Amino acid sequence: MFDSRQIKTFHEVVRSGSYSAAARALGYTQPAVSQQMKALERDVGTPLFIRVGRGIRLTEAGLTLARHSGTILESVDAARRQIDSLTRLRSGRVRLCAFPSAAATLIPEAMARLGTDHPGVRLELLEGEPPESLRLLTRGECDITLAFSYPGLAVEIPDEVEEIRLLEDRVTILLPTGHPLARRRAVQLGDLAGERWIAGCPRCRAHFLHVCAEAGFTPDISFATDDNLVVQSLVAAGVGIAMMPTLVLSFLCHRKITGRLVEPHAFRRISAYVLRDHQRIPAVGLVLDELRRVAANHVGC
Repeated sequence: MFDSRQIKTFHEVVRSGSYSAAARALGYTQPAVSQQMKALERDVGTPLFIRVGRGIRLTEAGLTLARHSGTILESVDAARRQIDSLTRLRSGRVRLCAFPSAAATLIPEAMARLGTDHPGVRLELLEGEPPESLRLLTRGECDITLAFSYPGLAVEIPDEVEEIRLLEDRVTILLPTGHPLARRRAVQLGDLAGERWIAGCPRCRAHFLHVCAEAGFTPDISFATDDNLVVQSLVAAGVGIAMMPTLVLSFLCHRKITGRLVEPHAFRRISAYVLRDHQRIPAVGLVLDELRRVAANHVGC
């Protein structure tokens, strides 16, 4: 309803007492001030000033607007300052949803860099696994989602969502340290056909079954759990062996187990997902850039 420039001019007319004085204070011509006040009166639908001799006087509507004009201008200025702060990355809030192993590795590094270079930008962390974490994104409950997918078992990406690939996380075989194959640098999956297995989360389990089928066998799964520490403890106890992404082993590794790369080459893809239009939000773009830098440090880990 209100044009902030007209409100500023109105506020100066009230303060200075005339159109001519307001024009001098603002650097306008008097006709320009008069035109702005007429336009403002059209917008509000009623006169704001009446002529009294050679001067002007506020109408009741003018008095009402005068009581609020200072507050309106202060609010507009405050909004501009806050928007400027967001644009210049002096402030901002980004809600990031990530699966546990990314939250334990990639996110802390990104947050540390943000805290040093842009201390006013706040990162709020939520935990979630795909595909639910992507639903949080499309429902507007987070700004960025970190999720993983496996070749042949890709996550379904909604049309309004952009995928930003970060890294390929190689899959390893977890063996007890005394296992005969633990001395090898890499392990052929087919050589493990007769082993008992500990399976992980549903998506990881689906990929595990897929690669075993490609290797020509159906694994004997003796136990399944979503907890990575439990998987490792079971392997250490000799209950079975397991398949686990390398990223997990970078922060969590039982002393009685060892990880060996699996052949043929197996990996999961880790990506950031964001609504297409949200990439233009400065704080969101900044967090995406930090995630790219951090992910580059983990390539080949």
